[in-house]
Amino acid sequence: MSAKPHSDAPSSAADVMALVAERDIRFIRFWFTDILGHLKSFSINAQELEDAFEAGMGFDGSSITGFNAIEEADMVAMPDPSTFAVLPWRPDTQGVGRMFCDILTPERTPYEGDPRHVLRRAVARANSLGFDTFNVGPELEYFLFRDNRSTEVLDEGGYFDLTTLDAGSDVRRETVLALEQLGIHVEYTHHEAGPSQHEIDMRHADALKMADDCMSYRITVKEYAVKYGWHATFMPKPMFGHNGSGMHTHQSLFVDGKNAFFDPDDQYFLSDAAKAFIAGQLRHAREICSIFAQWVNSYKRLVPGYEAPVYLAWSRRNRSALVRVPLYHAGRQQATRAELRCPDPACNPYLTFAALLHAGLEGIEKGYELPEPMEKNLYHLSGEERKRLGIGQLPETLGEAIELTAESELALRTLGEHMFNRYVEIKRQEWEEYRVQVTQWELDRYLSVL
Repeated sequence: MSAKPHSDAPSSAADVMALVAERDIRFIRFWFTDILGHLKSFSINAQELEDAFEAGMGFDGSSITGFNAIEEADMVAMPDPSTFAVLPWRPDTQGVGRMFCDILTPERTPYEGDPRHVLRRAVARANSLGFDTFNVGPELEYFLFRDNRSTEVLDEGGYFDLTTLDAGSDVRRETVLALEQLGIHVEYTHHEAGPSQHEIDMRHADALKMADDCMSYRITVKEYAVKYGWHATFMPKPMFGHNGSGMHTHQSLFVDGKNAFFDPDDQYFLSDAAKAFIAGQLRHAREICSIFAQWVNSYKRLVPGYEAPVYLAWSRRNRSALVRVPLYHAGRQQATRAELRCPDPACNPYLTFAALLHAGLEGIEKGYELPEPMEKNLYHLSGEERKRLGIGQLPETLGEAIELTAESELALRTLGEHMFNRYVEIKRQEWEEYRVQVTQWELDRYLSVL
């Protein structure tokens, strides 16, 4: 039941206990995630570790968003030894380790409100269809601000800018070194298009490890920003008039170490499975949109004209399409993949990867046809032209998105009944709270003239 370890990671409880003794680790943090993707944690003394591996550690889940109510709140956190790492921002002596946990019921069955369990179920479906691995490579963007009360930027840099324009290059370097200590392989890092906006790209991994890594990535970025006295945010659209932060997500399925998306004889070098997978994501994108873009603010990013795509089409070069298939280079068949460009980095990665996988597998199981690629800029087409071409678009608000999810059999299958009901309830409430706000824009626009 463990996530796949990286080469020098501990893989068993015995490995972890040996490492804890050798490194003089005093505390171990147990990490897990609530329904909205917020990291939760409690700490145990290293002396309790053996018992924890044997029986897990009990806790009260009633205050965790999306977990059970008080009368059935007893939960058990079962640590996954393959996720053990020493936290690089804690002291070296009597240090602090961490492990991700699977949440169980007191009867020792997987708790259906645990996002990690939701992703495990999706991967099991892929396995049952003959795929060993669902590889995911997300690109999480974020902003560095002067503090958490304003959007005062640290630089006016743009895409790939270097030196003095990029005030964050030192903190980014430290962040990358810390991620590597946590067993996360970083491919590259750069200044993004917006002022004070950054991106660190992790090398693809199987979906469960990558969801864990996304959680580690977000907390690491925030810890090192705080160290410099700054604030890092993964808010999808913190500043009007500038690009938002996305999480372009590269995906592929593997069988026996070979990329199941590659076909040397196809004009696009895509297998039938790849085409049906992409077709599944295009067909179901609207109903799972509230999962990969889960906040009111997410829909301020998903507007035409910025880098966030909203039109349900695929392409090879065109970055205005929802799914991009990077061009094939000879000898690089293992890199054949589909890049979904609409998720944002404030999503719950476990639920997002699960929903994307289910949508793709639905296409494969039911043999969905992939339409022709759309190589022209979709932003330049009129609404009428898009309609004629049969190109739909993502929901425009969280309110619209959550009602599509509420009607979705795929979302119900992805989340399971308990989590589905809680998720819809929480998101409807968020939309209702937002909908009745009176904003500064309205006051500026109407107060003096109406």
